[in-house]
Amino acid sequence: MACSKPLSPKAATCADHWLDSEMEGSATTTVCQSATHKTREAKKADDSDKLHLDDLKEKKNRRLSGVAMQTRARKRQLSKSVVAKIISAMEPNKSPGIRNKDLANILNLIQKNGCKDIIVMAGAGISTASGIPDFRTPGSGLYDNLQKYDIPYPEAIFDIDYFTSNPNPFYHLAKELYPGKYKPNLVHYFVKLLHDKGLLLRCYTQNIDGLERLAGIPADKIVEVHGTFSSASCSLCYTPFPPDKAKELIFSGISPICNICSGLVKPDIVFFGEDLPDTFKQGYQDFPKADLLIIMGTSLKIYPFADLVNIVRPNIPRLLINKEKVGPFAKKRLRKKDVAELGDLCDITGRMVRELSWQGELEKLMEFPS
Repeated sequence: MACSKPLSPKAATCADHWLDSEMEGSATTTVCQSATHKTREAKKADDSDKLHLDDLKEKKNRRLSGVAMQTRARKRQLSKSVVAKIISAMEPNKSPGIRNKDLANILNLIQKNGCKDIIVMAGAGISTASGIPDFRTPGSGLYDNLQKYDIPYPEAIFDIDYFTSNPNPFYHLAKELYPGKYKPNLVHYFVKLLHDKGLLLRCYTQNIDGLERLAGIPADKIVEVHGTFSSASCSLCYTPFPPDKAKELIFSGISPICNICSGLVKPDIVFFGEDLPDTFKQGYQDFPKADLLIIMGTSLKIYPFADLVNIVRPNIPRLLINKEKVGPFAKKRLRKKDVAELGDLCDITGRMVRELSWQGELEKLMEFPS
């Protein structure tokens, strides 16, 4: 008998099912005959059935062997290029830079002009790459320098009652934080690029470093929730004071004094115990208008800033770019369109820029800031 070609895997599987069925049927028949007939003819039939079973097993093994050989032959024929195409075909919707499908969908929405009123909420994390020192971290130069003032705890520097009794720690810190010493980084320029493309409704920032302004974002597009160094006033009567004069005196080691009430003058940084700037109220108009909310580098632990994330409409995407999940993103039950991308802010922002094909524009912006 001529050797037939091995069956395909699909055909072999069907044949195996039939053979297994035959084997079960034959085995059942054999047991029944053994139980009811003890005659010599039954024994012969039993022997015949066993031979039949052995024949079926041999046929099955031959077919399985043929399928295995055929499969091994096919494996040997797969080249590296074919394997690469197969792997590529398995992930058709993922770009090399963006692995989060939900994030890719948001970027696709931006590319197709599906978002024209984007709000950015920014925290201290966006300025880390600019080298802004953390005065609360033991071991950092700024923290160690402040210890000579014997402050009860780091945040006391921004306590208005503590400031009126001992302003020197804040003035020391202010020398480090005054705009001009540090430069905006990729994240700040990404927000500026959103503005240039007519996509930025507003940037709400907790930062007092002024790097959003230095990146070229217009002042009317920024709400500095915790205040700014761009203006100054008396801490008692709130009379405005020339900001340049205040800076000059502070850097000279002299406490600026109000000409009206002789109170201590400070930059318009919001201290604990003080009201937020009037511009913060703009949020109650802006956030309901937003069609995308991007939250970057914040712990969302300081209120009422943290409350703003809940003012956007429920069907609006909220994108968190941060080292860890915070605020509503740390809860088990999220809004349907909430997306969290965790990791280094500059790295994630860089990948987003590449996905949006904005690299050239961003590089030009960083090289020749406006």
